[in-house]
Amino acid sequence: MNFDLTPEQDLLRDAVRALGRRYGHDYFVAKAKAGEHTTELWAEAGKLGYLGVNVPAEYGGGGGGITELAIVCEELAAAGCPLLLLVVSPAIAATVIARHGTDEQRARFLPGFADGSLKVAFAITEPEAGSNFHRLGTVARRDGDGWVLSGRKCFISGVDEASYVLVVARVADGGRDPVSTPGRLKPALFIVPTDAAGLSSSKLDMEIVSPENQWLLYLDDVRLPAEALVGDESTGLPALFAGLNPERITVAAMGAGTARYALERAATYTATRRVWGRPIGAHQGVSHPLAHAAVQVELARLMIAKAAALYDAGRDVEAGVAANMAKYASADAAALAVDTAIQVHGGNGMTTEYGVATLLGAVRAGRIAPVSREMILNFVAQHVLNQEKSY
Repeated sequence: MNFDLTPEQDLLRDAVRALGRRYGHDYFVAKAKAGEHTTELWAEAGKLGYLGVNVPAEYGGGGGGITELAIVCEELAAAGCPLLLLVVSPAIAATVIARHGTDEQRARFLPGFADGSLKVAFAITEPEAGSNFHRLGTVARRDGDGWVLSGRKCFISGVDEASYVLVVARVADGGRDPVSTPGRLKPALFIVPTDAAGLSSSKLDMEIVSPENQWLLYLDDVRLPAEALVGDESTGLPALFAGLNPERITVAAMGAGTARYALERAATYTATRRVWGRPIGAHQGVSHPLAHAAVQVELARLMIAKAAALYDAGRDVEAGVAANMAKYASADAAALAVDTAIQVHGGNGMTTEYGVATLLGAVRAGRIAPVSREMILNFVAQHVLNQEKSY
């Protein structure tokens, strides 16, 4: 049992931390409030190879795993720049294509993931299905050698920045309605160009300070060639879960980094803010809540490291449990850390200048998405504690 990073991972952490701090939270907030994207940071991170650390080396990537990508996610967030598209494009889309795409798909797409020149959004969530993925209403029907996709998606991140969307759809079976027909979900994943005919989008207004926008997607008979299907028709379910566990791990890493940033800002403030002749951090009523939050963050980081190590070792069943636990622990720890940081700042905590209230919407959303804490508890109760399924 070794809790140390490798020398290479240590160097990666230090380098990404230095890059993130050169941009910082002020840059992140300014971009978000101007309705702009963190284009400069993304481009530099890509040029330095940080966005492709998990892409196989033969396609120009770093040849690492989700452990390395989690380091990138955490350190940028710890510098005040939590980039959601790191989760969507390198963690989900690149992993799905690397593990389950055809040789042609890997050759076509992975070099772009490796250098950051390609961004791919991910579309699974739907207005009516909620957390019940077995009710997905987006349908893929055969059309000669190709496919036709119809349906709606919601809360899709970064569509306006992406060249493609990785869309999860149900495969129509023998002309039957795949939504109303009983049976297990038969998903398929399609690589859809964002300029495809029949694909349209509308922006969702969110109360979150982020340069990455959320979108509704409408697929109105979007026609795709055969090669748009990831792998083949039997690939869908394993490909989907190949992407969802890295999603949970990297979301958790981003949450832990955000929590570290908030606690660093809070600790600096409470050590220097003097009231009644001494720093306010000298009072246990201030320092103990911060210390408690710091403990929760470190516990979450341990679970994130375990989940990433299990995933990279190919132990998918164990990794699924650990990834869900890591996401649960990190979401709660991040929400606690940011709320505590705001509280110890007093009125200053609600200002933009002090850089903690700007994190509030994102960490609160982390307890809901990409999977809610309640659904994680359902998962743990069923698969760890052997309780009867409750939903």
